[in-house]
Order: sequence, then structure tokens, then C-alpha cells
Amino acid sequence: MAIDTSGVKIEDRPFDQVRQEAIDQLIMNYSHGVISAEAFERRLDVASDASSIQELIDVVSDLSLQPDNQYQQQRERTFSPRYQAGNDTRNERIICVLSSNQHSGQWLVPAEICIVSVLGTVELDFSEAIFQHQRIVIRVNNLIGSLTILIPEQVNVVSNMFNIIGSTDNSAPCMGDRQAPQIVVEGYSVLGSLDIKLKKTMKEKFTAFADQCRAMFGFNKP
Repeated sequence: MAIDTSGVKIEDRPFDQVRQEAIDQLIMNYSHGVISAEAFERRLDVASDASSIQELIDVVSDLSLQPDNQYQQQRERTFSPRYQAGNDTRNERIICVLSSNQHSGQWLVPAEICIVSVLGTVELDFSEAIFQHQRIVIRVNNLIGSLTILIPEQVNVVSNMFNIIGSTDNSAPCMGDRQAPQIVVEGYSVLGSLDIKLKKTMKEKFTAFADQCRAMFGFNKP
């Protein structure tokens, strides 16, 4: 069995933790040229969709290369939220009337964001954002507008929206730990829409990271 079996019995561990170990093992072996790109993608699909411990054991059973310190450090740098020390408690106000507004790239996230959208389109992309606070509040006043929030998987999101003939779709999984930033979205939407989602799917994120590791370990992207 390629998954580490030291410590707590594998069947007693949290399922998502075992899944992550299997995915790490796949990335490590792919990045060192042990398996092909096609095999990696096929096995990643299996690991991502697995519903039992045995499926995860089987998908890496013939792989002996274990993630090392260099891999773990690279993974930590890639998947950890960007933090910057500071005491900035400013609030940001976004007013969007018959227009559009987008925040993306490495922008500094304030403690509170107030959005007023009237027939407008607002997009907040947190995938490369720099956080100063663990809790960020987004207050929404949306009238026949569209608001999209894109987040990385290590950030937790809570939605407390009140909709009047509107819709709120929060499809972003809360995968961050207790120290991860938490974004709280609250307010109302009248004849408007709010979509909260990952900018990249988990498969896309892991595939990009695998190619990054492959280059880091001296293998060109196939």
C-alpha cells in the first residue's frame, strides 16, 4: 500500500485527508516521470470521485514514491492564502449603476466591502488576493444586478443573503482550516443573482500544480 499507514488506522482517518494523501502521491509520482500524463489524469479522476477508502488505496497501490519536504513546501506555498501583516481596518464601497466593476489580481482585501449594484455587474476575484484579516464581511445591496465571487479552495465562505425573486448559488466548498480566511456575504438581492464559486475546479488546480512540480523537479511538461 503506497499511502502512509503509520499512526491512526487508515479506515479511521477523515476521508478527505486520505483522499488528499492519494492525490499528493499521484502528483509526486507524475512530477518525477513515474507515470504518464494520461495515467495521471485518469487516476486523478478516480481519486477525485472516489467514495471509499479502498478506491484511494487501489489508485496509488503501485506507486512507491512518497511526497518529500520539497514537495510539501511547494504545496504549502501554492495552496496557502496570501497574508500580509497590517492593521488596515478600512472599509471599501463599490457602487455600480448600469455599469461593471471587477477586482482581481493581487489586491489588498479590506475588512469590509459594501456593494451597491443597480442593474450592474460586479466580480470579486479572491484567487490571488492578499488578506490582512481572518474575517471579511461583504455587505450586498443588489437590485437587478449580478454579483460573482471567485475564491480559492483554501478560503471559507458563508452566505446569509435574503433574496426577493432573486437567486444565490454558493458552490464553493469550505475546505480551509480554522486559520483560513472566512468571507461572510450578507444583504439582499432583488431580481438579482449572486454566484459564489471556485475560479478553478479542484482537478484544474491539482493539474496545474502537478505541472508546476514537474518543472520544479526538472521534467518538462509533456
